[in-house]
Amino acid sequence: MRIAKLAGTVGLMSALALGGTAVAQNVEGQAPQWMTLQQVHQQLEAAGYSNFEKIEREDDGYEVKATDPQGQRVELDLHPVTGEILKVEIKRRK
Repeated sequence: MRIAKLAGTVGLMSALALGGTAVAQNVEGQAPQWMTLQQVHQQLEAAGYSNFEKIEREDDGYEVKATDPQGQRVELDLHPVTGEILKVEIKRRK
């Protein structure tokens, strides 16, 4: 009986330790879903970006051309799942 409880505890601890990998995958074991173009637009708009010229899905994420909150034209590279801005390139200053 004591061995069965120990085995169950070890199994549970292993499952919890491996649980971090489940965060990066959905229930079916597939890669996480990319944000939709609409979600990208909404997230950037909420952050103060405007005048979207282009939101394009690339092989490794999204590329967006817009005006930043300071009024500068920028090109952004975004993480496809989180929408995190990975790179900002100023295209033209005011």
